[in-house]
Amino acid sequence: MDKILEAVVMSSYPNNVKQGLVRRVIEAAKQPMDSEQCWSMLELSTKLYLTGDTKYKREIGKEVLEVYGHYHPEEFEEFFNVRFLLSLLQEGYGPLGKRSHYVLDYIQLGLQFILESPSANSIFSLLRIEVLRKVCERPSPKQCAKISKLLTQHPQCIPTGKHQVLFCQQLIRCIGQFQCVSEGEEDIMEFLEQVNKVSGLLQRIWRTQTSAILPSLKELFTIISSTEEQEAPSNALASVVQFVPLELMDGVIRNLTNDDSITDVQMMTAIGRMIDWVSWPLGKNIDKWIIALLKGLAAVKKFSILIEVTLSKIEKVFSKLLYPIVREGALSVLQYMLLSFQHSHEAFHLLLPHIPRLVASLKKEDSNSATSSLEQLAELIHCMFFRFSGFPDLYEPVLEAVKALPIPNEDRIKHLLGQNAWTSQKNELACFYPRLASKSETGKIGLINLGNTCYMNSIIQSLFMASDFRRSVLNLTEGNSQPLMTKLQWLFAFLEHSQRPAISPESFLSASWPPWFTPGAQQDCSEYLKYLLDRLHEEEKTGKRIYQKLKESSLMSQAVEHHYLNKTLIEKMFGGKMMTKIRCLKCLNVSSREEAFTDLSLAFPPPDRHVRGSTSVLPVEEIGPQFIEPPENSSQLTGSPWIQRKAPMAGDLPASPMPVETLGFQEPGEAAHPLSGDAVGVDAAKDPLSAFGEQACAPKDSRSVPDLINYFLSPERLTAENKYHCEKCASLQDAEKVAELTEGPHYLILTLLRFSFDPRTMKRKKILDNVSIPVVLKLPVLVAPEETEEVCRHGKDRTTSGSGFMSVLYDLCSVVVHSGISSESGHYYCYSRECTDTVPQGQPRDRAPKPASDKQLDFEIQWYLFNDTRVSFSSFESVSNVTSFFPKDTAYVLFYRQRPGRQSCLLHEALAEAGRLHSEPSLHKDLMEAISKDNILYLQEQEKEARNRAAYISALPKSPLWWRDFDRDKDDDSSSGGCSPAAGGGGSGSFHGLVF
Repeated sequence: MDKILEAVVMSSYPNNVKQGLVRRVIEAAKQPMDSEQCWSMLELSTKLYLTGDTKYKREIGKEVLEVYGHYHPEEFEEFFNVRFLLSLLQEGYGPLGKRSHYVLDYIQLGLQFILESPSANSIFSLLRIEVLRKVCERPSPKQCAKISKLLTQHPQCIPTGKHQVLFCQQLIRCIGQFQCVSEGEEDIMEFLEQVNKVSGLLQRIWRTQTSAILPSLKELFTIISSTEEQEAPSNALASVVQFVPLELMDGVIRNLTNDDSITDVQMMTAIGRMIDWVSWPLGKNIDKWIIALLKGLAAVKKFSILIEVTLSKIEKVFSKLLYPIVREGALSVLQYMLLSFQHSHEAFHLLLPHIPRLVASLKKEDSNSATSSLEQLAELIHCMFFRFSGFPDLYEPVLEAVKALPIPNEDRIKHLLGQNAWTSQKNELACFYPRLASKSETGKIGLINLGNTCYMNSIIQSLFMASDFRRSVLNLTEGNSQPLMTKLQWLFAFLEHSQRPAISPESFLSASWPPWFTPGAQQDCSEYLKYLLDRLHEEEKTGKRIYQKLKESSLMSQAVEHHYLNKTLIEKMFGGKMMTKIRCLKCLNVSSREEAFTDLSLAFPPPDRHVRGSTSVLPVEEIGPQFIEPPENSSQLTGSPWIQRKAPMAGDLPASPMPVETLGFQEPGEAAHPLSGDAVGVDAAKDPLSAFGEQACAPKDSRSVPDLINYFLSPERLTAENKYHCEKCASLQDAEKVAELTEGPHYLILTLLRFSFDPRTMKRKKILDNVSIPVVLKLPVLVAPEETEEVCRHGKDRTTSGSGFMSVLYDLCSVVVHSGISSESGHYYCYSRECTDTVPQGQPRDRAPKPASDKQLDFEIQWYLFNDTRVSFSSFESVSNVTSFFPKDTAYVLFYRQRPGRQSCLLHEALAEAGRLHSEPSLHKDLMEAISKDNILYLQEQEKEARNRAAYISALPKSPLWWRDFDRDKDDDSSSGGCSPAAGGGGSGSFHGLVF
C-alpha cells in the first residue's frame, strides 16, 4: 500500500484525480493490517510530512499519520519512540544541508496519540531536556514560536525546577535577538504573531510558577543594560514585560534602583532601551513600567541619568504619536517626561520644531484617537508654556498650531506640574543646570536663576543694557565706600567679559536682596528695582561722589559742575523731578511742591475714561520716524495748563469739573501759538488736540503708554472725603491737583501698575489689558526760560516769557515682561537693546548731537530677549506682539533713554566726552584678574564636562533615527522602512503603517 500511495503522490495526474486515489488508500488504512505494513506507511507519511516539497505532499503526510495514530495506536507508539525523537531533535531529518524545518510540528502532531501510552513519560522527559537545549542554541523567531506552540499544547514538556527558570531566561535571550528579516507587511504581521506566541508561553509558565518571574526579569535587565553588545536588543522584549503582574512593579523597581552593583551607565542604557519599547505595537503596560522606572530613579536622585535619557529620547517618543497603534502609550511616557523635567526648558524646546507638523497630521487623521491625543497634547503644551514662559519667539508657531484646542485652567496646570516634578528641592538639580556648552550666538551672557530670581535677573539685564549707566559703573575706580555698587560693577564686568554662557548673580543677590522678601518666592521686579536704586543712591550720598574724578580732570565746565556735581550716579541716570500743584477751587490759590523720582508708576484709567482728548493736561505723543527731531526753537514751548485756564465765574457749579485744554505740540515749520497770561477759551485748543488724536490713536478699545502718562498727568479733583485743606481759606475745600514734569531723567523708567487689590477675593489681581508701546516717546517737560538760557546757551532762538512745556524725546531701550496672572507667581523676562547717541563726524561740538539716521537709531538697533540663562535675538515686532500671542505675558517695567536735546545737552555732552576718552571702560587690576581666572576655570570645567558627557553618550543605546517619522508621509505605501534588526531595536528605519 505504501508503494501505491507513493506512486500516486509522485504521479503527474491532476490533483483532483490524485485526491480520489489517496482517499481510497486512507480508507483502506483504517482496516486491520500487519505491523510491517503499518511501519512502511508511517515511514512514508513521515517522509512526506518532513521533506515534501509542496504543501499538498505535506498535507497528505499529515493526514496519513493521523489515520495510523488513531486506528493503529500500538504500531504508532512503537514507531514514535524516544530514540527516534532524539534522532529527529539532535540530528534532524532529510539530506545534509537540507534538514527539515518541520520536526517540531511533526513531534507536536504525534504527541497527541501517545499521551496515554506507557512511553509517554519518557518522551516528556526527553522533550523537557531537548527544548531547553534548543533555546540555548538561539533558534529563529519561527522556531521559537514552534517550541512555544508545542509546549503550550503539551505543558508536560515544559522544563521543571531549576531548568524551568533557566528555560525562561534563555527564552528571553532568544527574544532579545529576534529580527524581522522582511519589510513586507505580511511578514511583519507574521513576525508579531511569532513573538506573541513566545511571550505567551512565558506568561503561561509565570502563572503556574511565580518564582520564575523575578529571575526572568533579572535576565531581561541584564540584556537591556549591557553596554558590550554591538547591536541593541530587539524591541520584541517589550512583549515580555507586558505579562509581568503590575502588583510586582513597586518591588522590582525598588530593587533595581537601589542595587549598588548596577552602574549609572548600565541604568541609563537600560532605561533608554525601555523607552524605545514605546514603538512596540502590541505591548500593554509598557508605558507604566517605563514611568515607574523613571519615578524610581527620581526617588533615589539619579538626576544625571534622567536628564541624559530624557534629552536623548524625548523626540523619538514624540514622533510615535503619529501612529495610532502605539499613540496611547507614547503619549503617557511623553507626558511624564515633560511634566517631570521642570528644572530646564531644554526638553520641551527640543520638541518645538515638530509640534506644528504633528498637530496638522492629527487634525488630518480625524479619528477619535487623534482628537483625544490633540486635546491631551494641547494641555501638555500649555503646562510647558506656564512653566517656561518668556520664549515668545519660539512659542508663537506652536501657539498658532494649538490655538483652536481647549486651554486648561491654571488650577489644572498647577496640579499637573505639582504631582510630576522630580523633586521639590530646586537646589538638588542646580549641579545639572545649565547644560550649556558656549555662549549664545548673540554674544550676550545670561544669568542663572537661583530659585524664582527671574525678577532680579530681568532688572539686572535691563540696567546692563542701559549703556550709559553700564559704562559709568564699569569706570568706577574707588568702590570701598560703595560696597553694593562695587558688587554691581563686578557683575557687569563679568556680563561683559566672561566666557561663560551664563553666570550666577548669587553674590549680588545676597547684597541687594530686600530684607522683607521671602527666600525662594517670586517677588515684584518693580519693588526690587526701586529698592536697588534707592540703596545705590543712599550709599553714594554717604560716601565719595562718583564724578569727583571728572571734576579733577576738568572734563566738566563750571556750569555743568554746578548743575550736576552734587548728584549721585542714580540721580544723573534715572533721576527726574516733578512739580505737584494743588489749586483751591474757591480762592484759586495754588500751592506747589517739587519732588524727585526715579520711576513713574502709571495707573490704568477707568474703563470709561478716555484720556486722549479733553481730559489730558498735555498730550504725550507716540511718534513715528517722521516726528523724532527735537524742537528747533524754544518758541515751540507751550504754556502751563493753568495759565490758559479760564477763571471760574461766580455762577459756575463747583461740582462740575472744568475741561482742561492745552495747546498741542507742533511740528517743525508750523507757526507757534503765542503764550500769554490771557485766558484761552475751551475751543481754542480743540483743533491741535484733535489733530493729535488722529495722529497717534491706537484702536479704540486698547491702551497705550501715552494714554497712561496722560492719565497720570491729567488733573485730579479733590472732593468729598478727599477735600484739600486750603491755608488761605483755612478750611477744607474742593481742589484740583496736577502733576508736571520739571526735569526729565536721562533714563525714564515707567512701571505699569498692573496689580491691584480685589476686596471681594482679598487677593491682588492682575490687569491683563494690552498696552501698545511706542518705540519713540515725546514727553512734556516744564522748563523755565531763565534755566534754558543758563544751561543751554547754544540756542540762537528767542525764549518766551513765562514757564512753558518743552517736548523731550525718549527711545525705548528695555521692556520687562511679566508672564502670569499674579504678582506672587509667574515669570519675568526682558527685551532690551542698546540705545546710544550717533554723532556724525564733523558735527559742531557746540550743538546738541543729533541722530545720524532715524532709521538706524529706531529700527536697525538689534533687540535681544533675556530669559535667565537664555539670550536670543529678537525684534521690536516681537515686543509689540507678545501680549497678542500670550495674553498673560504683559509689559510691566519700561526703560526709555532720553535723546540729546536742549534740556539734556549737558549730561549728553559729558557722557559723550567721557565716552571718547574711555571708549572701552578699563577695569581695575583685581577685577580683570578675577575674570581671567574664572575664564580659565570655565575652560577646565568644559573639558571635564566634555569627557564625562562623551562617556554617557557613548553608552546611550543606538536606536532608529526619530526624524524619519516626520520626514515621510505615513500614507505612502511605497515608503521604505522595516524593523531590522530586531524589530527596529538596532535598525535605522521604521516600518510602514506601524512603528518600531
